[in-house]
Amino acid sequence: MDLITLTMYTGYFLLILGTVGAVIGPMTKDPFKRLLNIEVPSIGVCLVFLAYNQTLALMTFLGVNAILTLILVRAILKNVELEE
Repeated sequence: MDLITLTMYTGYFLLILGTVGAVIGPMTKDPFKRLLNIEVPSIGVCLVFLAYNQTLALMTFLGVNAILTLILVRAILKNVELEE
């Protein structure tokens, strides 16, 4: 098994396991911890893009993911402030 195939299978494994873990895994009641759990499938998607040599898709995904994480953290903090 070469490195590219191993990267692809690792990416798919992280994607599936991370998605299941974010949905039904531990500490899913806290929205901030759920957001952090979503980062595991995100790394899986990055590895799949890397395995298929999709550099443009990988760079776009990383940029959008960073901006989206900032927006979601701000929304979670605002929601917590409004609930208190």
